[in-house]
Amino acid sequence: MSQFTDRMIRAAKLDVNVYEEVEADGEAMGQAMGVVILSSLAAGVGTIGTGGIMGLVLGTAGALAGWFIWAWLTYLIGTKLLPEPQTQSSPAELLRTIGFSSSPGLLRILAIIPGLGAIVFMITGIWMLATMIIAVRQALDYTSTLRAVGVCLIGFIVQAVVIGLLVSLFGAPQGAM
Repeated sequence: MSQFTDRMIRAAKLDVNVYEEVEADGEAMGQAMGVVILSSLAAGVGTIGTGGIMGLVLGTAGALAGWFIWAWLTYLIGTKLLPEPQTQSSPAELLRTIGFSSSPGLLRILAIIPGLGAIVFMITGIWMLATMIIAVRQALDYTSTLRAVGVCLIGFIVQAVVIGLLVSLFGAPQGAM
């Protein structure tokens, strides 16, 4: 199995060691961004059934934009607003870890199956939140998982509001977000 695939599977399994590994591997940025792009494409494909080609385009773009907003907010909240005394991280370290936390998002492609869309997006969303919490805890050297939960939830809520505002302003096909 390739290192890339192995890392994605381990990340989805909440393997703490893979998050430490990619945090320390400066060469893993391309892989991490590959996971984010594949996960976003899977979200777009998953919306084809309800949104057609526009669902594919807007679903992919929305997932990618949402991830970048959430990543940026997570860095700011985790390192500037809620750091622990030992917190040390660069944007690149955090992006590598949370990039791999998008691994469960590849399953969003299954939302293309009629009748499964909402449940697939709900399950993968919860799973991705769990992987994000582990990634943040490891990248920011938190001793408290609860702090990582707070950072992720605050970032997610702000990101959801921003995406919601963009959708209300520009519209999106049903199921694209």
